Amino acid sequence: MAQNKPAPPPKKTRLLFLLDASGSMMAKWETSDRWKVAQRMLARMADSLDSYSNLEIGLRVYGHQTPVNQKNCKDTKLEVPFAAHNANNIKRRLQQITPKGNTPITYSLEQSAKDFPQDPNSRNVIVIITDGLESCGGDPCAASLALQKKRVFLKPFIIGLGDDPGYAQQFGCMGQYYNASDIKTFQKVLDNVISIALKKTTVSVELTDDAGRPVETNVNMTFMNNVTDQPEYNYVHYMDVTGKTDVLEIDALLSYDLVVNTIPAVQLKNLNIKPGQHNVFRVKAPQGYLYLRQDAPTSYGSMTALVREKGSPYILNTQRFPSQQKYLAGTYEVELLTLPRIRQTVTVKQGQATQVTFAPPGSLSITQDLQGYGSLYLLQPDGSQQWIWNMPEGSSKISVPLQPGRYRLVFRIRSAKGSQFTDVKDFSIKSNLTTTIKLFN
Repeated sequence: MAQNKPAPPPKKTRLLFLLDASGSMMAKWETSDRWKVAQRMLARMADSLDSYSNLEIGLRVYGHQTPVNQKNCKDTKLEVPFAAHNANNIKRRLQQITPKGNTPITYSLEQSAKDFPQDPNSRNVIVIITDGLESCGGDPCAASLALQKKRVFLKPFIIGLGDDPGYAQQFGCMGQYYNASDIKTFQKVLDNVISIALKKTTVSVELTDDAGRPVETNVNMTFMNNVTDQPEYNYVHYMDVTGKTDVLEIDALLSYDLVVNTIPAVQLKNLNIKPGQHNVFRVKAPQGYLYLRQDAPTSYGSMTALVREKGSPYILNTQRFPSQQKYLAGTYEVELLTLPRIRQTVTVKQGQATQVTFAPPGSLSITQDLQGYGSLYLLQPDGSQQWIWNMPEGSSKISVPLQPGRYRLVFRIRSAKGSQFTDVKDFSIKSNLTTTIKLFN
């Protein structure tokens, strides 16, 4: 009997504070200076995090080891490695640091990649607190994106102290940027960031029909990480008997595209997920059925149809006869691999089945074993001919299933000394009957 899969062990969260201790952090800020405010707020935050289980915090600082005039662009250090209940270590180290140097944000980000232990069952989170822009010519956006793609850490949080108009432009591309223009806002933002990083976030997906009713279900859907282009979560959509969709827990610190794998697929790009809340996403995905009907076996053997969206050259699906398959409501071009091929334009409607079938084939039989070259043509009502098949060169002895209709066979023996020795024969094919023709007779 099938059993529910046991829940995976909870992921450990490792939270690294990346703190600016460049010389500008000594600037006055309201009744204090930026460094003292950052020290105080970070110490308070470390205390509040000490009670969390399955959480480790660490501290990396930059711009604090050499004076600004030395232009040291490698001035960064992991001051407090990751550990659980690390508040006292962080508070003690903060009291020993004096801001003095440059702002090597990019280099510090790259070095922070080495701070996180190799642990596939962890959430690596960085909170950057800075009062200045990159001062060493690096590209913090490129560095952040590269490390996110390598899954070293999740999208960083950046808290900009002060009111510099350049912050949003430089830091917004690095991750989730927050502007702390005053001390009260800084405290509020820091609390909010930690809440976002640690609170549970859930989503539900409602698959709706054309009228917006959430009636569709049992469809595969994928939450794609749109930074790494890798799937983060794969689910088969579920809806209970009351029409209620289930609740899924996901990591809100990642950026997602939602792919609903109907035929064709439907996407929601850049999901606007509100961390720490329940989010509902509605996807318009009305579906109907394409029913390929075949009442009895035929001489074709296993019959197949190619399905394309109307106007598209690309094959959307290959469907065998007989079968029924769900498609999004819309117009499709169905190509039956009969001989000759049958092409139909069909409309699939919400909750309905659209039927496609074909007449039973007849058969063309040539009993003569002649070596030569020949082709079959379908004769149109206006007298034109459409090529459908080349005969095998090794022998004219064939038995070929064909759809009912009027045909023409054009054949020349290999040994013939000129095109004028070509034989042309017209014939008809009827369902479930064999038509036998003789060449050069």
